[in-house]
Amino acid sequence: MALDPSFIGRSYPPTEPYEVGREKIREFATAIGDANPAYRDPEAAKALGHSDVIAPPTFPFVITYRAAAQVVEDPELGLDFSRVVHGDQKFVYTRPVRAGDRLSVVVTIDNIKSLAGNDVLTVRGEVTDGTGEHVVTSVMTLVARAADEAGE
Repeated sequence: MALDPSFIGRSYPPTEPYEVGREKIREFATAIGDANPAYRDPEAAKALGHSDVIAPPTFPFVITYRAAAQVVEDPELGLDFSRVVHGDQKFVYTRPVRAGDRLSVVVTIDNIKSLAGNDVLTVRGEVTDGTGEHVVTSVMTLVARAADEAGE
């Protein structure tokens, strides 16, 4: 069954603040294999004009994916998560994520469309810091694969 396009524009409550720690940034950078010293060494980050270590550009996925769970788990939307694959991800920055940031996310359904029987859902996450300053916008595309003809 196709997702209801009347959900386009629906926003969900802001997430609880996530405090970005130096060690989380370091662990993430290690996991993605990025040895940039600005992700690990406060002095290297300061030499580049930052107040503390900064996070790799894809780090906000950690919190925006969690925030998108509000959409995925919305019983009114009726998304079958067992059929969902992550289709695309984009980030548009106002400034880098820094150690010490307390970030919250408000997610909004930007688009729902059907392609070849698959539902394609675009979810935007607006990430702000503890002062309300915009940090980054995440745009995530989720694809709910169509059931095959056998009903599976």
